[in-house]
Amino acid sequence: MTGQLYLVGTPIGNLEDMTYRAIRILKEADVIAAEDTRTSAVLLNHFDIHNKVTSYHEFNKIEKAKVLVEKMLEGENVALITDAGMPGISDPGEELVKEAYRNGIKVSVIPGPTAFVSAAVISGLSTRRIAFEAFLPKDKKERQRVLSELADETRTMVIYEAPHHLKKTLQELSEVFGSERRISLIRELTKKYEEVNLCTFKEALYLYDDKEPRGEYVLVIEGKSKAEVQAEINKKYENISIKDHVESYINKGYDKKTAMKMAAGDRGVSKRDIYSALLVEEAGDAGDK
Repeated sequence: MTGQLYLVGTPIGNLEDMTYRAIRILKEADVIAAEDTRTSAVLLNHFDIHNKVTSYHEFNKIEKAKVLVEKMLEGENVALITDAGMPGISDPGEELVKEAYRNGIKVSVIPGPTAFVSAAVISGLSTRRIAFEAFLPKDKKERQRVLSELADETRTMVIYEAPHHLKKTLQELSEVFGSERRISLIRELTKKYEEVNLCTFKEALYLYDDKEPRGEYVLVIEGKSKAEVQAEINKKYENISIKDHVESYINKGYDKKTAMKMAAGDRGVSKRDIYSALLVEEAGDAGDK
């Protein structure tokens, strides 16, 4: 019988967040694959779990995934854990899951704490729509590409950052989003020194003006508002009349009704508004004659 893969969520700081089911699965697994065996040893020893542990990390994820899949095909159950939180979220577990599915192996998830969800709900910002970015790319060009995409994001954004990079990242983000955009800086989630600072980017930079950041950070950033989006749309079309706007679509082969609808969509107004504006413009043109 083929074994299966268990994705086991572990505490992101406070060991009391470990679930009964997670402990049971780890004790029953034939092999525990851990991102960092030394870090995971603290957790496993705390709960008296002494199963076989093997390393599975960013630098061996391709080859080790094949080894682990072979074990499962031979009937062994593998439990995957990350340093903290849910495996597969901003860690190499994603590759193992894909390899398991490619080989017809069942994958089960044992839910547990997740830093970006925990940070979002405690941030004080909207949680209806969230864009999770994890750590920003280290490559300069790729980083700039991602930041330029995020500049127009209307969803709340969640980014991870290490303390020694925080100041530089806050400065970069401030330049992209503006100094008055709100951000919630969350550090040491679930730990003794858990802290949440909901402020503007200007205030966030001031927080670390004379002190060094400490602890792991999750940055929750307010998305671009509807008012900002509409203002940019209005600016884009402020130098073209509604008549010319509609005619530009007619010249592309659209009928007038469709052209009016598309112009309305561009400007963020109703088709009725476009129709009324056209009547005014046409009346003005007739008066000029």
